[in-house]
Amino acid sequence: MYLFRALLVWILIIIAESIHGTLRQLFLAPLIGDFPARRISVFTAILVIFLVTYLFIRWIKAPSTTALLTIGLTWIILTVLFEFVLGIFVLDYTWRRMFEDYNILRGGLMGLGLLFMFFAPYLAGKIRKKNNSAI
Repeated sequence: MYLFRALLVWILIIIAESIHGTLRQLFLAPLIGDFPARRISVFTAILVIFLVTYLFIRWIKAPSTTALLTIGLTWIILTVLFEFVLGIFVLDYTWRRMFEDYNILRGGLMGLGLLFMFFAPYLAGKIRKKNNSAI
């Protein structure tokens, strides 16, 4: 049951990130260029991911640390699949353009965002637990 709830939260994350990406393209990319805007937006995307995760982590009801990390791994897999299907088949991006965001040697920071996504459920759970015990 917790994985189904995690899937629903991932859908919320993807909706939020899609809005985030649209705003980036409308407002930031025209000012500084597409690739620099994508690099900057990795950090704001991390905030979006954490906010959504933090708000819903108790509702997910993951039973263990392993479950929280499994959720993070599942989110990474779903996100990469979503990104590539959207990029290649809907937005008609080239494979080169898609991999550009993942190439850390060329300044692509998507891997950093995915690494954070892996740990986001665990971190949100720990912070929620700590905040609840302080009350």
